[in-house]
Amino acid sequence: MMVSFFDQFESPIFLGIPLIAIAIALPWVLYPTPSSRWINNRLITAQEWFITRSTNQLMTPLSAEGHKWALLLTSLMIFLITINMLGLLPYTFTPTTQLSLNMGFAVPLWLATVIIGMRNQPTVALGHLLPEGTPIPLIPVLIIIETISLFIRPLALGVRLTANLTAGHLLIQLIATAVFVLLPMMPTVAILTAAVLFLLTLLEVAVAMIQAYVFVLLLSLYLQENT
Repeated sequence: MMVSFFDQFESPIFLGIPLIAIAIALPWVLYPTPSSRWINNRLITAQEWFITRSTNQLMTPLSAEGHKWALLLTSLMIFLITINMLGLLPYTFTPTTQLSLNMGFAVPLWLATVIIGMRNQPTVALGHLLPEGTPIPLIPVLIIIETISLFIRPLALGVRLTANLTAGHLLIQLIATAVFVLLPMMPTVAILTAAVLFLLTLLEVAVAMIQAYVFVLLLSLYLQENT
């Protein structure tokens, strides 16, 4: 039984073709294309409002140099939100439950922020490894600790997103299984469990959006340190 719970996180394959590629490419087809008219419909207006507010929220702490990342960070956030939300639908696959995919997003973007810091302001970037006023005997230890914490950042980004989505999907499946098992034996308990399942599903919708936002927000904070 425990093995079947984790089967939902396996990348589906049809005729030897990994369907994760379709799952990653599908979200871009769902977005409405903005028109050249002065007055748009409600869907496009809501989309433009959401993108504008999200971009302003992410770019406010950054300097003018960091604003060049606005398109990349906003696109990544919308992409992650869409994938996470689609993964909550029945009989679907969530690519962001795969640690390899999340690390594929986290490592290159984190490395890009580090390279920018080393190129533009190497003294400030290296200064983060040694806090000001550190006693001389502690300098080697603190440099090692700060270096390790620097290289753990992309791992923390990928693991956080993977763990939160995986835990949510497992909880939903466990409670849904309990509802089907209890329904013929204890209908009242099954109804109460179904109510808990509904509330948990609403919580997972919020988690799917928040985790995508946190992923991009932390990247913007790393970028802020290096610009």
